[in-house]
Amino acid sequence: MSPRPRKSHANQERWMVSYADFITMLFALFVVLFAFAKADQKKQMPVSVAIDSAFRSLGLFPDAARQPASDAKSSAGAEQPAVAMNIVMGEDVLAPAQVKNDLESMRRELTQTLSNQVATHTVFIQMGRDGLVISLREAGFFDSGSAAPKPATLTTLRKIAASLGRSAYDLRIEGHTDNIPIHTAEFNSNWELSSARAISIARLFIGLKAIPPERISAAGYAEFHPVASNDSAEGRAENRRVDLVVLPRTKINFSTPEAPHATGHWSRITDGDAAGQNTPAAPSSKP
Repeated sequence: MSPRPRKSHANQERWMVSYADFITMLFALFVVLFAFAKADQKKQMPVSVAIDSAFRSLGLFPDAARQPASDAKSSAGAEQPAVAMNIVMGEDVLAPAQVKNDLESMRRELTQTLSNQVATHTVFIQMGRDGLVISLREAGFFDSGSAAPKPATLTTLRKIAASLGRSAYDLRIEGHTDNIPIHTAEFNSNWELSSARAISIARLFIGLKAIPPERISAAGYAEFHPVASNDSAEGRAENRRVDLVVLPRTKINFSTPEAPHATGHWSRITDGDAAGQNTPAAPSSKP
């Protein structure tokens, strides 16, 4: 008789081979993800530092007491030391609190100098998001559809130029219109009209030699930056204006990525001003 064949016993540990392969592939996946994460951090660091440097130069962080970086280097995961937030004015460095005080002092001076114009609602002075805003209403300074200031307003414009010329701040002249289309021999659209009015005021200020030309800029915004609704005649009258925005000159250097990291919530330099400082403007009709 032939010997009885032996029954083969199944290997109960074969599952460990598949399990080991799965663990190896999972480990490789996490290694690749970790490598990608580190590469992204290296790429994002220069961008993050440049944006942070821009905000600090603009003075968009609270003027709190901050400690500069010391001799010891911060370890990975530790909070980076912050630096004082300053605004560069030419060669001088001003703290945001000082800038706010300067602009507020200028607001009070102009409100007193232009008291008649403020009372008749042809001039509106307030603190805006970028700085001090002196709003010249169309009804008081321009004829409808014209970019040339009225001759009777030249005295007022000279007073404004003289006051702004005594400061070291920049001046951005913004032309604004309502949403009523214009198409004349001189202006094809509200873009041309708003830009022409801003340039006309800029040219006048440069001709008076009260403000250095390098501190003046002009821009036209047409009807796209309204301060009131264009659904009513009163709102459209408020939107037809030229804004003189007094703002600090800033220097942002994006070529220096080695800037300290700043922490804390950011805010505009004019945040925190009392709402009661704004003089409300009364509606006026389009001439």
